Amino acid sequence: MKKRKVEICVISDVHLGTYGCHASELLDYLDSIKPKILILNGDIIDIWQFRKSYFPKSHLKVVKKLISFTSKGTKVYYITGNHDEMLRKFSDTHMGNFSLIDKLVLNLDGKKAWFFHGDVFDSSVHSAKWIAKLGGYGYDYLILLNRLINWCLIKLGKEPYSLSKKIKGSVKKAVKFISDFETTATEIAIENNYDFVCCGHIHEPKMIHQTTKKGSTLYLNSGDWIENLTALEYNKKRWKLYHHKKIEKVSEEEYFELETKLSGQLLDSLLFSK
Repeated sequence: MKKRKVEICVISDVHLGTYGCHASELLDYLDSIKPKILILNGDIIDIWQFRKSYFPKSHLKVVKKLISFTSKGTKVYYITGNHDEMLRKFSDTHMGNFSLIDKLVLNLDGKKAWFFHGDVFDSSVHSAKWIAKLGGYGYDYLILLNRLINWCLIKLGKEPYSLSKKIKGSVKKAVKFISDFETTATEIAIENNYDFVCCGHIHEPKMIHQTTKKGSTLYLNSGDWIENLTALEYNKKRWKLYHHKKIEKVSEEEYFELETKLSGQLLDSLLFSK
């Protein structure tokens, strides 16, 4: 298969090791491109929920593919997020074409680009981490339930439906948090004369020009590989938001098996989380 040449590819919020991760689709995407630079903008491996003992072959193949990029000349930057924050103790590690860092600034055709995950703006991650972790289990359960619903809808010849998007869109606090996140990121970027600011964390893919009295910047969010299946690509001085086709292929048997495991783990988290 002929691969598309990409100057820069940015992906984030893959959450390998969780039931919601669309690893097979991500692998298809990674197999289709040949990037000069690959930026992994946080939450690639979900260490928060790694104790699930759930890491199927498709997830391992993604890890193998990411490693293989480095041996083929691609510069890979792994920017840490909150779900893989344990890696931050190894920040500023550089091995050949691979770098583990907390943030990144690149000069792109004479313009400054600032890359970071974005959890620094999320107070729940810092002040009430156990609530954030527990919320992660609830979100995982919601995604699993959504997969069963979509399996039924597809069988009936109807379009898939996103429960989490509906909930986020109807809850004012969630809408306000996303808006505040984007505003904070762009204001700081403008104050520091960055032409591009690229984040992840909120699972909301977006490209939008933002302007204040002090200047302007292009706000970019690479989205996620749980619901949106998106990536950012930079070519010939232009950014593009890539959308990959989602494949709903969860069987009833697989659903009930995963539901049993997840229910037990959700109960454990309620009993033993600190």
